[in-house]
Amino acid sequence: MELTTILLFIVGLVLLVTGADILVKGASRLARVIGLSPLIIGLTVVAYGTSAPEVAVSTASVFNGQPDIAIGNVVGSNIANILLILGISALIAPLVVSRQLIILDVPIMIGLSLLVLLISLDGFIGFWDGFLFVGMLVAYTIFLVKKDQTITTEPETMEIELPDSRTFRHILFIVSGLALLILGSDWMVDGAVYIARLAGLSELIIGLTIVAVGTSLPEIATSILATIRGQRDIAVGNVIGSNIFNILGVLGISALFSGSGLPVANSLITFDLPIMLAVAVACMPIFLHGHLIDRFEGGLFLFYYIAYATYLVLQASSHDALPAFSATMIWFLLPVTVITIILIAWRAFHQGDFDRLRDM
Repeated sequence: MELTTILLFIVGLVLLVTGADILVKGASRLARVIGLSPLIIGLTVVAYGTSAPEVAVSTASVFNGQPDIAIGNVVGSNIANILLILGISALIAPLVVSRQLIILDVPIMIGLSLLVLLISLDGFIGFWDGFLFVGMLVAYTIFLVKKDQTITTEPETMEIELPDSRTFRHILFIVSGLALLILGSDWMVDGAVYIARLAGLSELIIGLTIVAVGTSLPEIATSILATIRGQRDIAVGNVIGSNIFNILGVLGISALFSGSGLPVANSLITFDLPIMLAVAVACMPIFLHGHLIDRFEGGLFLFYYIAYATYLVLQASSHDALPAFSATMIWFLLPVTVITIILIAWRAFHQGDFDRLRDM
């Protein structure tokens, strides 16, 4: 069984990298053919597609009577998308953040993160909450596409190619890439969950860490490949779009299929959901400063994801180092981070980033 698990990881990794490469090529080419910007393709086609594993895992968890994995997967994936994926991508190359993300999509992500926290305060995400989320996802997607089509039809804003036989080929690239991503991530998650269960981790911790990172592997692979290929609108749009889809789509569909709704663990309400909200809020001043995520900020994101994952593992195992680690995080690292973000926001204000945003 151990050999099989290792093989799952190796083959899954190969499929992920191959699928991400094919997906980014197909998405960027399709954007030009149909007249949508790479950012909108990243926010919709790529983001929704790479979130397919989250849909599959969370829905299956609901049917199997494992709601902790379903919700933990969404919360953990959203935290990993920002801290882990953008962190790694920005370390490879600074990521330029578009005006639309700053004034529209990031505020939507923040608002939805707050909405999930508020809805969960009673310890339950109900059927009608799921219905609301799915309805909001449909409205958001229609709005994005119509808004982008309005912009790209203005003269001299974008050279649009007429659809031809290549359109089918680009769509085939996207579908093939998504299929490889989903299959690869599924195999890697299976192996990872098996190892986690042997280690005695709870379903909630497995959902927040192993499953969350595993189902985020398509986003990781896609964003990194997009960054390397210079498609940075797709890299950042993929992450923000995936976070929005995870809340509205994955959580919404899971709540609908559950019938009676999803119970929310108290630890999620008091710790993980506030962390998800704080991470979303932290994006705004960082994105606004220079309209990019530089390598220092990418390193900061990655450091905090490692710290978050370490805390979860220490807590799950009741390790002796947990009190000292928690004290360090609460009394030193968190205050330093808050001060750093305030300074970044202050610099953005005084360097005229707000004014440049209005002029873009």
